[in-house]
Amino acid sequence: MDIRVLDSIDQCDARDWDTLFDSDYPFLQHRFLSLLEHSGSACTQTGWHPQHLLLSQDEVTVAALPLYRKTHSRGEYVFDWAWAEAYHGHRLDYYPKLLSAVPFTPACGPRLGLLPGIGLSDISPILLTAIQQLAGQQGATGWHLLFPQATLSDALQTAGGMLRSGVQYLWNNRDYRDFTDFTDTFSSRKRKNINRERHTLRRAGLLVERLTGEQISADWWEFFFVLYHRTYLKHSGNSGYLTQAFFHQLGQTMPDQVMMVVAMEGDEKVAAALFFHDHNNLYGRYWGCTREYDFLHFELCYYQGIEFAIERGLSTFDAGAQGEHKIKRGFEPTENCSVHWIRHPDFAYAIGRFLKEERQYVLNYIQEARRQLPYKSLDQ
Repeated sequence: MDIRVLDSIDQCDARDWDTLFDSDYPFLQHRFLSLLEHSGSACTQTGWHPQHLLLSQDEVTVAALPLYRKTHSRGEYVFDWAWAEAYHGHRLDYYPKLLSAVPFTPACGPRLGLLPGIGLSDISPILLTAIQQLAGQQGATGWHLLFPQATLSDALQTAGGMLRSGVQYLWNNRDYRDFTDFTDTFSSRKRKNINRERHTLRRAGLLVERLTGEQISADWWEFFFVLYHRTYLKHSGNSGYLTQAFFHQLGQTMPDQVMMVVAMEGDEKVAAALFFHDHNNLYGRYWGCTREYDFLHFELCYYQGIEFAIERGLSTFDAGAQGEHKIKRGFEPTENCSVHWIRHPDFAYAIGRFLKEERQYVLNYIQEARRQLPYKSLDQ
């Protein structure tokens, strides 16, 4: 196998990259990764130095992997701060590290693009060896693959990667006809709670609607960037990872895969939530508001997304990272995973032990959390 390292996604032809992934998953499309780079959101200057891998055989590209050299752990959503502190405690540098992920996007999906006929079990050990060699050349402490599909994580675990488990909350469409058909599966008390939340917001007099494609005007994108900026300042003390240019260009770059839920009071914009979608899934990403209304967050980020998914016949709605409050609104706790390779043998051993203990805790939590779901079949 010949290995090529790309300093920019634009060093690979967009059609070649997208053909290898053969998916309408929005976040690994060439146009999305290119937008992250060109908007100044994920680039060398922000600590996301592109190192995307292409593997070729007989001058034919057979595999592609998104890859970044990271000098920090921000924007990843699989937290390894404790690992970095342990390195520091032993007077060792934890950074740089290699990371295969979609920047700022904790959404499971494809991570390895393969030419048809190339077996995953055959390419996985070759890929891991290539990454280990690259880590050695660049002085990276390890490699971290975040939010992959189970088939890839299983193959890499067999090849020597260490599995880490996490939790995400997913809404699953069981062929619901409409929102009422969905809430009819709840116990009576929990169904009334959802209806009360929605009725309370309607009485506030807000106009809530869903916009797609060209319906999302330039002033809505500008408003949304202001919300994004303000929300990050409020909760994290920083201005966020995505730039103003990212949001302004997003509507032009992939209008067919974005949806925005907006709320207005009279002629005044007061809130918005941003979603991506493909043929099977809806992904909730960011939201913000200029003033607080009871249950506004739940309406824009959850209930409107569920209605959209039902209307479009989408199977799954991933509303974003964390949030136990999603459980009583029908989002099911589900295991997700990441795969890790640590170059230092002693740290690899210690982290491996930790991951085994952590996974058991995660699985126990999921089992217990599922008992809190609102569905009748789980209440009886």
